[in-house]
Amino acid sequence: MRLVSVITCPSCGRQSAETMPTDACQFFYECKGCGALLKPKAGDCCVFCSYGDVPCPPVQEAREHRRPAGCCSSA
Repeated sequence: MRLVSVITCPSCGRQSAETMPTDACQFFYECKGCGALLKPKAGDCCVFCSYGDVPCPPVQEAREHRRPAGCCSSA
């Protein structure tokens, strides 16, 4: 399981490697470049699933075990 995801800001394109929490969802992320407040896209459970190059740990685990993609709150 990968615990670092590179978030790409849709406003300015800045990329930042961030460690994902394993015990909670991260619903908001403030871009270190332009200050935009990122929120999950519709249907995604967290900012990592929407803007990261690696989805959150619960989604990774669900994919690994070939279960329906679970969201952070159902993990």
